[in-house]
Amino acid sequence: MKDNQSCVTEIIFLGFSDFQAMQALLFLLILIFYLLALVGNSLILILSTIDPTLHTPMYFFLRILSVLEIGYTCTIVPKTLEHLLSESQTISFVGCGIQMYFFILFGITESCLLSVMAYDRYIAICKPLQYSCIMNHRECVKLASIPWAIGILVALGQSVSILTLRFCGPNRINHFFCDVLPIMKLATEDTFMNEVAIAGATVVFVTAPFLLILLSYVLIIATILMMPAAENRRKAFSTCSSHLVVVSLFYGTTTVAYVRPKSMYSPNSNRILSLFYTLVIPAFNPIIYSLRNKEIKAAFAKAIRKRKALLRWS
Repeated sequence: MKDNQSCVTEIIFLGFSDFQAMQALLFLLILIFYLLALVGNSLILILSTIDPTLHTPMYFFLRILSVLEIGYTCTIVPKTLEHLLSESQTISFVGCGIQMYFFILFGITESCLLSVMAYDRYIAICKPLQYSCIMNHRECVKLASIPWAIGILVALGQSVSILTLRFCGPNRINHFFCDVLPIMKLATEDTFMNEVAIAGATVVFVTAPFLLILLSYVLIIATILMMPAAENRRKAFSTCSSHLVVVSLFYGTTTVAYVRPKSMYSPNSNRILSLFYTLVIPAFNPIIYSLRNKEIKAAFAKAIRKRKALLRWS
């Protein structure tokens, strides 16, 4: 890592230090959303695994999304909660690199997985007679492995390229975790090539999946509008609505956070956006997928009935 060992050995987060009077309230709010994210995504993961009626491609990909959301929040939130309770606001340089790697990994993987989920909905609605043949288990595993492979490679490349820069100057960032752009600003050498690499990765692995999702939904909506029965149209829209909301939240916040002009960048707005996509969205996604989903509600009710029956027998 060049001379990093003799220069910056730890990163100091300014985090929410400008909200000293609200530290306890922030801790409580973040903890509540963290627990919601963990419990909600774990429930979807467990229910879709134990209930045979949910062993379909859609729920297979939803299980992976839940794993990503859990990983996303666990990468960032525990350290943030620790910093809100203690006077120390530091993380080791190595620890910062590990946090950055997993942040990029889960973010890029989720971006690509959402496009795979859109493809699944496209096949289900536009080619229903071929759905079971196209989306067989082997094909689902292959489709699910692609986002993970992309995420691992991009995270490794981006993290190594940033962490091998020279950091022999300031070590404070106005953030609450090791985000890519704030860390790169601490480098004491030219970062132009890194900025180009980040812009390229954003276009290829964030913008391109989003455009593929848009194309999928244009074809899906066109197919739905040609359905003769109003009930069939309603059911088709219902199966897509949850995914559309999740896509809008994910890409909306990441676009504002990473694609906006530098003139619109401010540390305060960046922290709020970061809280939103690392904590609030993972907490709300299970609720979004459950509210209008009769299958998940039925699986949950079935699990409760089984639990009550076991308690009676015991």
